[in-house]
Amino acid sequence: MAEQLDEREIDAFLREQVVGRIACHADGRTYIVPVVYAWDGDAVYVLSVEGRKIEMMRANPEVCFEIDEHGPGGSWCSVIVEGVFEELEGSRADTALTLLVQRLGRGRRGRSGRPAVAFRIRATQLSGRRMVRTPPRAWLEIHRRAIRRRRVRRLDHPERVQQPEQAREERHE
Repeated sequence: MAEQLDEREIDAFLREQVVGRIACHADGRTYIVPVVYAWDGDAVYVLSVEGRKIEMMRANPEVCFEIDEHGPGGSWCSVIVEGVFEELEGSRADTALTLLVQRLGRGRRGRSGRPAVAFRIRATQLSGRRMVRTPPRAWLEIHRRAIRRRRVRRLDHPERVQQPEQAREERHE
């Protein structure tokens, strides 16, 4: 049975994760995209280059942000932040950049070389759930055996790891 997360658990989960998904809707179209983010306790901060999500959020600033994590045996945890997109400029954009750099070590420009758009999703409602399942003993034993077999193979046959490099050296001689 899924259980609700309390505010403290939701906050901790948002601070722990790095990637979330923004869902936006405009002009009859829905779009969802993963982003790296920082959470300050009140809002999700993101830097992104101009594109579909920015255009859609400008047209309709009501968005959802979702983060999840999956564990063994079907366990999972998920948090949804319902909120409002707010484009940031000036010192507010600098604050967002500082949060993201502290968290992720990222700069102001994306891979495309275009200036990034700083924005936040101001949280209006938070919800979170988790499902904790203990895998059956048989599954755990099978998983442990598989791990041991992989380790034994690696240790018993180190030449398999070196083979591609040795083959390259032989070709160059």
